[in-house]
Amino acid sequence: MMDYLESKSTIKNWNEDDRPREKLALKGRSSLSDAELLAIIMGSGNRDESAVELAKRILNSVNNNWNELAKYTIEDLCKFKGIGEAKAISIITAMEIGRRRNSQEVLERDKITSSKDAATVLQQQIGDLPNEEFWVMFLNQGNRIIKTEQISRGGITQTAVDLRIIFKRALELMATAMILSHNHPSGNLTPSLSDKSITQKIKEAALLLDIQVLDHIIVSQKDFYSFADKGLI
Repeated sequence: MMDYLESKSTIKNWNEDDRPREKLALKGRSSLSDAELLAIIMGSGNRDESAVELAKRILNSVNNNWNELAKYTIEDLCKFKGIGEAKAISIITAMEIGRRRNSQEVLERDKITSSKDAATVLQQQIGDLPNEEFWVMFLNQGNRIIKTEQISRGGITQTAVDLRIIFKRALELMATAMILSHNHPSGNLTPSLSDKSITQKIKEAALLLDIQVLDHIIVSQKDFYSFADKGLI
């Protein structure tokens, strides 16, 4: 009987709609209530309460105010049935992470205002590689870099590019613009017919998703070639 009661209180055995972890994964973190967030931190409740029920009781004790909860000590938290030292420390740790986050400034993303800005970043990534690689710089609405990622890696003279991978990542990152790039290990920056073809193909596909392809930059260790600067995009 005890084993059943104990297992009933753990998140993995709740009905699917009541599982905060699964809810976060399916619907995003903003879909969770304060009690559900605290329940994830705790992991389980007690013999009489689910983790969410216990979390609600703890939050009610501080009028549902996180700042007040952050004042609780290990001893304060351990007064609640089902909260031992390990859970209390987890809660206090989460509160401290929140405090430190609030005390820090949000890091400003690099803004791309020209082909040279983009090329400077990309040359550091792939300018001196011995093999050709295809990378995409994903940008937000303000043309600030969200992420720069390798899409494919090839041989000395070429690399295959899978459009599905590019757009999957663009949607995951919620990018509104992209800068394509690859390196020419030979140092000859002249784009090939294949380079022009794949650029046009990606640009046309991006239009359907309302994503801008701002440029395709070919880089070497010392120089770069911009499709946008040459009027090719």
